[in-house]
Amino acid sequence: MSFANLKKKSRSGSLTEKLIKQVEKLNDKGSNVDERIWKPSVDKSGNGYAIIRFLPEADGNELPWARVYTHAFQGPGGWFIENSLTTLGQKDPVSEHNSQLWNSGSDANKEIARKQKRRLSYYSNIYVIADPANPQNEGKVFLYKYGKKIFDKVQEAMKPEFADETAINPFDFWGGANFKLKIRRVEGYQNYDKSEFDSPSPLLDDDAKLEEIYNKQYDLNEFTAPDKFKSYEDLDKRLKYVLGLNQPVKRPVVDEELSSEDDDRGSYEPASQTPAPVPVVPDPVAESTEEEEDDSLSYFSKLVNS
Repeated sequence: MSFANLKKKSRSGSLTEKLIKQVEKLNDKGSNVDERIWKPSVDKSGNGYAIIRFLPEADGNELPWARVYTHAFQGPGGWFIENSLTTLGQKDPVSEHNSQLWNSGSDANKEIARKQKRRLSYYSNIYVIADPANPQNEGKVFLYKYGKKIFDKVQEAMKPEFADETAINPFDFWGGANFKLKIRRVEGYQNYDKSEFDSPSPLLDDDAKLEEIYNKQYDLNEFTAPDKFKSYEDLDKRLKYVLGLNQPVKRPVVDEELSSEDDDRGSYEPASQTPAPVPVVPDPVAESTEEEEDDSLSYFSKLVNS
């Protein structure tokens, strides 16, 4: 590059723009960004819009989604960011510790338990129909990580509340519907209330292209594979280090998890001061939430596989 061109690019700002892009690439590599996962973009006001289509279960997958619980919080010893063994239906030291905090009866301990509660995420294959902020993503298959709010929209479509609404399977190539993702910033948080499914229609009219899309899907089993989860002992060791705990954590008599991400309450278990265990009164809200979720998942499994 000649000196004259260097000066010209300096004035136009193209050199700075080029360097910024390179730094962004380095940051992305350093943060282990999974390029398979699509993320909607938002503007400076926190608003975003895109149209996606949820895809059917890939070959070898029982369902078109994977459900994963995680813990992410900070303590004196640093951050604890790990997958929760409750995803696999196993005991988890964080959930047990949170149960102890909740059952102590202390409001301060309950607040700590709330901050350390598990978070629920879903993973699905999607086809991006419209992405105005990133048009290069359109017509491609990605993984999409989303939370309970979006999954509630899926539930409502598959199991509508009112008699005049027709149930649809959003994951169906032919009888499904496009999902219009509308993001707003409300009180500092991303809000998806305006998001909605369009009228049912085939994704494409060409079965050959649909088969091509089907074969490009990612295996969702990897998100719940055993090697994605640390052992109880390793998690317990990390938890004690992060929280600065010197004494071993006693396991509660009954393992009750904090409820899902939208429920701020945990299970209630009276603290036992005697060798004999005290009977536990289950939290009716948490219990009903889990039962309703299991019923919904069972219903969806039958609908998807029918």
